[in-house]
Parts: sequence; C-alpha cells; structure tokens
Amino acid sequence: MTMLHFYKYQGAGNDFVVFDNRSGAINHQKPSWVQGLCDRRFGIGADGLILLQSHPDFDFEMVYYNADGQPSSMCGNGGRCAVAFAKKLGIISNETTFLAVDGPHYAHSSEDGSWVSLQMIDVSVLERDGEAWVLNTGSPHYVSTVQNLSQLDVYNGGKAIRYNSTYTEKGINVNFIEEDAVGYAVRTYERGVEDETLACGTGVTAVALAMAKEKGLIGTHNTPISVRGGELNVRFTFDGSTFTEVFLEGPATLVFEGDIQH
Repeated sequence: MTMLHFYKYQGAGNDFVVFDNRSGAINHQKPSWVQGLCDRRFGIGADGLILLQSHPDFDFEMVYYNADGQPSSMCGNGGRCAVAFAKKLGIISNETTFLAVDGPHYAHSSEDGSWVSLQMIDVSVLERDGEAWVLNTGSPHYVSTVQNLSQLDVYNGGKAIRYNSTYTEKGINVNFIEEDAVGYAVRTYERGVEDETLACGTGVTAVALAMAKEKGLIGTHNTPISVRGGELNVRFTFDGSTFTEVFLEGPATLVFEGDIQH
C-alpha cells in the first residue's frame, strides 16, 4: 500500500480529483479505484478523475475518467482545471498546448491561474432531434429549450433522454436551457456521472453554438452562461457553416489537497 498525493479542483462547481502522474507510476486503469475516489460518501468525491501526464510533443497530456470509472470523452471544465494545475506545478506559465482525448488544445490563464480560457474543437455538424439540437463539442450533447428551468426535474428528464432508444448505447449528455437577461441558464445531466452536475463545460459550449445556429448569429460572439455552480463564458466565430476559435472560459480553483492510500 502506497500513499498518493491528490488535489481537488473545481471549475464552476464541476469538481475533479487530480493527480500528477508525470512519473507514470499510478496504475489508473482500475474502474473500481476511480469509482472509489469519486464517491461522495466513501471517497474524496468528484465528477471525474484527471491525471496529468508527460507527453513528448506537448506541455502535458490530460487523461480523464468519469465518476463511473470509465475513460471519458473530452471534459471542458476538467481541461481548464488541468491547465490551472499545470500552472501550479510550474509546467507552464500563462499559455499552453496540451493533449486530450479529442486532440490538442490551446489554453491561456490569468496570472494567478484562477481563470482559464480553453480552446475547444471546431464544430460544423449540428443536427435536430425534434425541437432539440444534437452536436459534439468534444463530447456528445443534446440541447433542449425549456420553461421554468429552476423547477425542472433534471435528473429524471435527463435520464429519460440519455437512455432512450436513440442514445442508450453510447449515451449522451442532456442540457436543458432557458434564455435569461444576459445569456442562458443551463442545467445538465451528464452521462458517466449519471446525475445532474453543477456545470458541464462541453455542455455550455454546445448550448452557445446551438443557440447561435438557431438564431443565425454570424461573426464573433460572446455567450454568458449561468450554471448552478457559477458563471462561464463561451466565445466563438461562426461563418454560417463552421464554428471556429471556440473558447470555454471561467474559473478553475484548487479546493484542497491531501494524501490517500493506493
């Protein structure tokens, strides 16, 4: 039994257990171990696990697992927290290019590392499922406009869509949205967590792009997004067919650190 030093980060309430695994010493391909770390009653508690690893061609590599212990598609807020963590470790200064599961990402941070702007993938394919939008911003998302968002049963409503006949095999993240005075309020049911989370970075990115497509917004835009865990911003350029220069922006904060047996 060895002791591992961990860090707990959160980005607008989307929280992660983070390890520095540049040595490659942590055997992380153990779903039950990841589940145990992310358990909110018997573990540290988190929406997912991040391992920062060395890579010969990038500043670092981000390896990500969902709370269910399975390797995940891209996590936007996790990526922003990984950047803040890399800055804390002294691996980067205020800019970086790192590797994630969906490819390279550029990011820059504030001087103190508490605010991170992360470039997401370009998006050109947005499809309809009834009145909802479906698109992939590094992870697959379903975007549905609703009324009385604050009163919505996100868990049961999201679960019903995530496990319906269309999406049950691969799963999908479900975003319920409502326009507000400055942008949009968003609540998300995340696959792999199988519950509502306080924020979802790829989810709010999907919301901003889907609403821009719906409204025919051409050019460069900022979209403020309110989530249950705080405030995020998505900026992008849209030429009518492809979204480029897509950035997810918001806080990335170290909550605490400690040691745990492995």
